[in-house]
Amino acid sequence: MHHHELDMTKGKIWPVLLTFTWPLLLENTLQLLYYTTDSVIIGQFVGVSSLAAVSATTHICGMLVRFFNGTATGAGVVISRSFGAGDREKLREAVSSTIVLTFYACIILTIFGVSSSSLFLRITSAPPEVFSEANLYLRIYFGGISGLLFYNVGGAILRAMGDTRRPLIFLIFCSVLNIILDLIFVIAFGWGIAGVAWATIIAQALSALLVMREVAISTGAFKNLRMDSQLAKLILKIGLPFGLQMAIVAFSNVFVQGYINVFGTGYIAGWGVYMKLDQYMMLPIQSMGQAVTVFAGQNLGAGSNERAKSGTWTALAMMISISSCVALTLCIYAPEASSLFSPDDEVIRYGSMFIRMCTPIAVITCFNQILAGYLRGDGNSRMPMIITLCTHVFFRQIYLFTITKLIPNNVYVVGFGYPAGWILCAVIMTGYYFVHQRRRNNLRFDLKQS
Repeated sequence: MHHHELDMTKGKIWPVLLTFTWPLLLENTLQLLYYTTDSVIIGQFVGVSSLAAVSATTHICGMLVRFFNGTATGAGVVISRSFGAGDREKLREAVSSTIVLTFYACIILTIFGVSSSSLFLRITSAPPEVFSEANLYLRIYFGGISGLLFYNVGGAILRAMGDTRRPLIFLIFCSVLNIILDLIFVIAFGWGIAGVAWATIIAQALSALLVMREVAISTGAFKNLRMDSQLAKLILKIGLPFGLQMAIVAFSNVFVQGYINVFGTGYIAGWGVYMKLDQYMMLPIQSMGQAVTVFAGQNLGAGSNERAKSGTWTALAMMISISSCVALTLCIYAPEASSLFSPDDEVIRYGSMFIRMCTPIAVITCFNQILAGYLRGDGNSRMPMIITLCTHVFFRQIYLFTITKLIPNNVYVVGFGYPAGWILCAVIMTGYYFVHQRRRNNLRFDLKQS
């Protein structure tokens, strides 16, 4: 075992989870800073219309990227189980197959993203005053998406082996570079929205080169780079449901954005501010969910279901406490936080309104992320996908369509579409987790009897 790697099958649970999670949280925070920096610099130095243009692209970018990242979870599960079982050869083959799959994904997502950018903006009813800039941003972003994909998959490979430190170090360097390039391209060169797009893809490309170099050194996968068909099928079997879930949820958010867009530029920018800040609240929860997936994968691979369950509930208790504090802070300082993105009074007012309406209820997503993390670590990604799609997509769209007919021209009921889906998802996900554990216990009892 390399000194960077973390064996999560041993030791006291909460320190192990924190040891894994804090670098991952910081890494995810820095990655989110890519996009936050874009919005802050555009809002402060270019204008509200350009800020609205960047905000209008948030869910479109997220849809395709989340599909890939969700699918990459399948690779993380296979690799973490191989690592937990001590099978280095299978680990190397899984890494090799993952890299080849990523190469194909880069080609597909680049072509699809660039060619579909204007279509997605039309679907979201992007106003004419933001359409041109938003389309330019999307074309540049998707044209350089390969760097982001290879960084994310390289980081997932290292994290599956318990290593969160090296991806974090690389990302710190590249986040600083992204900020510097943003300032140069926007303020010094006057490139506007194109400048922040170019800064992002250049920084992402450098982070990809750094992290893939470490993957090559740690696993030796590049010495005989090929795709094992059986492992590729297993990776896709586990990862595709999660990838489809994340993509469809993001696609449904594109339609939610469409409901917001009809209220005008001020609301679009305010909603964009809320979405950026909401992502910071979600980061600790999502990071711990990723940690639980790896924790469960390693411990179940080692045959320790009880430790995997204990880790899940420990993680849930920790995240409820932390996210409650974050939500309270955001609600108290909502105007100050919104003003970071723009000095415009409308943006501050609407951003604060959305923050205070939604973030207190977002604490309940701890159940969704942590319990789903355990299920994926156990190789069961189908049911979390189904539950999330039913609550975050179908229910949310039915809610928005119905409520806007019953209470038209009311932005409050539109914004509440997010919390309504979170609540329903938490109830169903918790119930299914206990059903899954009961089936697991019954299966183990049957095997003992036989």
